[in-house]
Amino acid sequence: MPTQPRTVSPRTNRGPAAGPENRRALIAAAREIYADDGPDAPFSAVAKRAGVGQGSLYRHFPDRTALAVAVYEENITELEGFARPEHVTLDDLFDRAVTQATSSMGFLALIERDRRDPRVEALGARFREVVESLLAREQAAGRLGEHVEPEDVTLATGMLATEISHTDPHERPAVARRIRVIFRNAFAPGAGRPTH
Repeated sequence: MPTQPRTVSPRTNRGPAAGPENRRALIAAAREIYADDGPDAPFSAVAKRAGVGQGSLYRHFPDRTALAVAVYEENITELEGFARPEHVTLDDLFDRAVTQATSSMGFLALIERDRRDPRVEALGARFREVVESLLAREQAAGRLGEHVEPEDVTLATGMLATEISHTDPHERPAVARRIRVIFRNAFAPGAGRPTH
């Protein structure tokens, strides 16, 4: 009796070949899940939303921190490219931070919980490099005061992202504008000089 050709189901396990595609699907699903349900959303919900098995989830991301790091690594890689052109300003960086905070909501708490984790610290070091480069350029152009240090900008960006993540969606643009005015005034040339 002749054998019938096998039909390959779209759910067929493709082994290692599916790895990069599954990883991207898991990160995209995680952004949605944790934005909607917060940092305590079931880890298993990420695999379900991505349409992959639990085994694939744990192979790529053994814990929630690993998943949060992967999301923020995408964000940092984007920022590194974004901040490279000479015309990009600190205001542009703050705008991008607002956009990223909105799309990465729910992960801020996960990252904060594990801020001493070496994986999280490595991301912080990469962000500081972006800030240092941008800060030097802005100060050389006279747009930022010499009193502004990289720690000021990293702290300001974290404050901005955290505040935006706790703000109702319809209020975010106005709140972001107000925060940026505060930073602009504090970072302006001459703002940090003592008065006599």
